[in-house]
Amino acid sequence: MTDWNQKPYHSLDFHLKETFGKKVYKLALDGGMTCPNRDGTLGTGGCIFCSTGGSGDFAAPRTRSVKEQVEQAKKRVSGKIDETTGAYIAYFQSYTNTYAPLPYLESLFSETIALPEICALSIGTRPDCLPPETVALLSRLNEQKPVWVELGLQTIHKKTAAFIRRGYELSVFEDAHRRLKEAGLTVIVHVILGLPGESTEDMLNTVRYLANLRIDGIKLQLLHVLKGTDLDLLYKQHAFEIMSFPDYLSLVGQCIRLLPPETVIHRVSGDGPKSLLTAPMWSANKRLVLNSLAKYLKENGIFQGQDFHG
Repeated sequence: MTDWNQKPYHSLDFHLKETFGKKVYKLALDGGMTCPNRDGTLGTGGCIFCSTGGSGDFAAPRTRSVKEQVEQAKKRVSGKIDETTGAYIAYFQSYTNTYAPLPYLESLFSETIALPEICALSIGTRPDCLPPETVALLSRLNEQKPVWVELGLQTIHKKTAAFIRRGYELSVFEDAHRRLKEAGLTVIVHVILGLPGESTEDMLNTVRYLANLRIDGIKLQLLHVLKGTDLDLLYKQHAFEIMSFPDYLSLVGQCIRLLPPETVIHRVSGDGPKSLLTAPMWSANKRLVLNSLAKYLKENGIFQGQDFHG
């Protein structure tokens, strides 16, 4: 068993300290883009779980410049970090952050990566919004500072992907992942645990698939039901059940066992804004979730890579 700073899994916190030699914080930013699932290209309602903020509910307002957004976001973590030595990851989170003309992306990302306090750039996007010229731009920026690309896969299962209105086939993800890796970029994949209609084995098969791809990083995101979403309507109609806390701890433990030791686990739960959260309410207590998971893993002797056969 490998010990990642007294954790039985390769956590993001450990990875950042190992890479940058200090505590690093993410700053959620808004690049002012939309999504093909919202502007009519693929659809107008977005994925069924996506809020009006486009999964960027914690981001600084898009009406401000990048520098102003960074300064505002820094204030949110000012009590946790020494600003004289602090380092930050600029995280473009809201909507689809490569869904814009190349000159706009080049200007936005170049301005961001040039800020001295920014040590890396993380870009949340869709695999169907990564044309060759955009990948080439990200590759060039990666020569200045690390660039991470976060892809919202959520599931490998075709039926579920259609239900959540993801809007692209698994082959599109595979192609994007291959091209990003060939360009030397770090790829982080988002998976939602607890999607309606998926069994435990379905969810574990998604994780097994990604483990065999040897992805750089993964976000294990608990399904949140947020107010105003189509998922919220279905939940209120009792169309599906949300995962219980004990079941979630067990599932995350199984996922951790399946992942290769080098894969960085960026998230093990997720926390939707309390003002928008319909369910599960236990997820709003982030400290409880993380402490309970740590206890569960320890008591059950679970560690990352335990069941990986790659």
